[in-house]
Amino acid sequence: MGNEPVIVLDTHALVWWATGSDQLSARATKAIGEALREGPIVASAISILEIATAVRRGRLVLSRPVEDWLSDLRTLPELRIEPVGFDVASRAGTWGDAMPGDPADRLIAATAFVLGARLVTADERLAEAKVVRTIW
Repeated sequence: MGNEPVIVLDTHALVWWATGSDQLSARATKAIGEALREGPIVASAISILEIATAVRRGRLVLSRPVEDWLSDLRTLPELRIEPVGFDVASRAGTWGDAMPGDPADRLIAATAFVLGARLVTADERLAEAKVVRTIW
């Protein structure tokens, strides 16, 4: 794949990876490790919004304030945060109804699609949509 990323993390996978959680599957953990030997792994900028929102709503508890946690996440050299640009947004919006309707899910999957990357996700709906190669 050259300089293109080989792995995009869904939001839950990003949190679990960054916190060292054992909730990542063995297959996902292995794929992330292999991808890191090639270069940085990728997360969509929309995942930052999802994390901050989940903390604000009490659905996610982090070990320190979300602002600090996100600041530390941003500085990880093995992680690249991919912005939501025109190509990603247009791809996310034009997929049919077989794709889950959640805009964040669509943007994350579209990021993987546009980058030609695999998506690490436990979300069965994204895997069933078959718009990108998924790993879990």
